[in-house]
Amino acid sequence: MTAAQPTAMTASEIEAFLDRHFPQIHYGGRTYFVEEVGPMRARLRCDYHEKHLRPGGTISGPTMMALADLALYVAILAQIGPVGLAVTTSLNYNFLRKPGQAALIGEARLLKLGKRLAVGEVGLFSQGEEELVCHATGTYSIPAGR
Repeated sequence: MTAAQPTAMTASEIEAFLDRHFPQIHYGGRTYFVEEVGPMRARLRCDYHEKHLRPGGTISGPTMMALADLALYVAILAQIGPVGLAVTTSLNYNFLRKPGQAALIGEARLLKLGKRLAVGEVGLFSQGEEELVCHATGTYSIPAGR
């Protein structure tokens, strides 16, 4: 897809899909939001909440990992449409600095989107900050006959 081409799903369509097929991500209250999708990219937000904290008052690693995985999945859905069985095959995380006490932003970018595999990267930032708190790379398997 080029920048001029529309995505297969909009941000609101993806949120509705996630609400229907993955309601468990909102257990305990909604904190993950699809802010924007575009060609080969997505931007998500995880609101700052005490349920995401670890001792010391910082956002936990599992929360950052979940946001990165979800951001990559959303970027893929934006390109290929509603495919519930696209699954993570690998994720690698580099935790770079302590997140601030603010919402966490995940910006995903697909590096390659093939028929059966998608490869991408995600940068995580504290809202209002420019420095990465985490960098993730991942691969998803896309089912045949999507």
